Amino acid sequence: MVHIWVDADACPRPVKEVLFRAAQRAQVPCTLVANQHIAVPRTPLIRSVQVGQGFDVADNEIVQRCEAGDLVVTQDIPLAAEVVEKGAEAVTPRGHWLDKDTVRERLNMRDFMEEMRSAGMQTGGPASFSSQDKGRFANALDRWLARAQK
Repeated sequence: MVHIWVDADACPRPVKEVLFRAAQRAQVPCTLVANQHIAVPRTPLIRSVQVGQGFDVADNEIVQRCEAGDLVVTQDIPLAAEVVEKGAEAVTPRGHWLDKDTVRERLNMRDFMEEMRSAGMQTGGPASFSSQDKGRFANALDRWLARAQK
């Protein structure tokens, strides 16, 4: 059975709410992994796993537990690269799919932006999470669930 894994430390609340409803509707287990306690609805399908503090501890937990065919929700490009390598699928909370090709492109862009920031350039941050982002994520999740249940 497929599973949804969520890199929950930086996952927006509206995305978690979409995931909770979808997991219940589709009867697909969903696990949120974070360095802090994350409240989840009381249902056997949805779990929260709190891992220890430290760099990439939650990411490593997700990589260890996910399997081919699972879905990982993350903004973390290196984490997405690792789970895609294992055969899982990755999507950002803004509904953008990360496959072998797009992960490589995103890693290159991330490294480039990091170089720019370390050289002292002001690059700005991402735009704030919008209702369009939530809708795009919900649509991406629905498409994945439809494929996963075939």
